[in-house]
Amino acid sequence: MPMYNGKCLDLSFAATETEASAGIAQLSRGLAAHGLPAHKAGDVKIALAEAINNVVEHAYADITPAKVKVRCRLHQNWLEILISDTGNPLPGFRVPDGIPASLGSTVEDLPEGGFGWFLIHELTSDIRYERSNGCNRLSLRFDFPEPT
Repeated sequence: MPMYNGKCLDLSFAATETEASAGIAQLSRGLAAHGLPAHKAGDVKIALAEAINNVVEHAYADITPAKVKVRCRLHQNWLEILISDTGNPLPGFRVPDGIPASLGSTVEDLPEGGFGWFLIHELTSDIRYERSNGCNRLSLRFDFPEPT
């Protein structure tokens, strides 16, 4: 169950596709209920899904999946999401550049993946990553300044 502490939303779930999908939906509903601006909800959900799916598919590749912990802090003009796990570190211990995969020249040449980090970079205001004591911490920030 998520814990609501003011404008904080914490959720922990097993790093499996089913649990991740349910967790992403639960976080999206919780953020909407706590006042995430509707025009940002889609961006947040896509970036959150890409980041969490990366944890499930890559951080826990070839090792037993453990928990993924997500902490969301919603402020008036910004949202910070911290995703932590005990899986494998990001390659080179840094956030990938997010250069999209080559599209190829035919539909058959289209890559199956390779757009996740590109989307995360495009949709967020800031991304930070650190590896400490066997734990990955990925911080995603979304700014939504007051409409002018």
